[in-house]
Amino acid sequence: MTRISVVVPCYNEQDVLEVFYCEAARLAESMPEVCFEFIFVDDGSGDRTLELLKELQHRDSRVRYYSFSRNFGKESAIYAGMEKSSGDYVAIIDADLQDPPGLIKDMYAAIITDGYDCVATRRIDRAGEPPIRSFFARRFYRIINRISDVKLVDGERDFRLMTRQMVDSILQVCECTRFSKGIFAWVGFKTKWLEYDNRKRAAGSTKWSFWKLFLYSLDGIIAFSTTPLAISSIIGAVFFTLALIMAGSLMVQQLAGGGAPNTWAGLVAILLFITGIQLFCMGIVGQYLSRTYLETKNRPKYILREYSEN
Repeated sequence: MTRISVVVPCYNEQDVLEVFYCEAARLAESMPEVCFEFIFVDDGSGDRTLELLKELQHRDSRVRYYSFSRNFGKESAIYAGMEKSSGDYVAIIDADLQDPPGLIKDMYAAIITDGYDCVATRRIDRAGEPPIRSFFARRFYRIINRISDVKLVDGERDFRLMTRQMVDSILQVCECTRFSKGIFAWVGFKTKWLEYDNRKRAAGSTKWSFWKLFLYSLDGIIAFSTTPLAISSIIGAVFFTLALIMAGSLMVQQLAGGGAPNTWAGLVAILLFITGIQLFCMGIVGQYLSRTYLETKNRPKYILREYSEN
């Protein structure tokens, strides 16, 4: 039988796990021609998530769980789930039910009948999301699509179903600082997009604060574009040119015997402005250098504390 592995990254999801499992089991019952395995990856949760996963595993042999020694992040959980999966097709879905599990049935049909390698999802609206968060999210997609070779779809989710060939290709991308949406686009393959309305969490609260999303967006930009480095070089060239023009202007004024003397306050303002630009450009270079430093360490993407035996 065809086998589908459903990868579910979990971090403090005790309030929603039972509801999610019921939805996933209902999906499996609606697709008797397919054999399912449910791979839950506990990303170092501090609540009863692991305990509930053990209970689910005892109730259903299709359930497997892997628990990290600490919180390594959702990207590591996604990677671990794909690495441990054995299905002919692999789905990635969050446990909060903002991603409807029932869509996996439509995804599978599109891959089988239409020859796609991946069927991914995107939200067509951001209802219920804070306006400031929606604004910056849209700006992020516009920026990264302009400065990067990979093209992301506004509103796209990690929720998707992929062929084993595509999953194996993703696992070959071994970088430690991962941005999955960019990696999905970078490896290529034929992708179909399914659209659906935004949904609220079934229970619990989101683990993504505005600051975490901001840092995540920086990871995406740095991982798939070197344009910021070029921008810092351009800024340096512009200020060098301005300095030459100002120096020439002062020289002409002095030779002509005139010109208003520079005030102390004006000089301080200029120094602060130029210093700020220099620090900004150094910060851009530092971000790329720090990523290089982390990659050269070659640390594991995650460490398992315990896992199910099946």
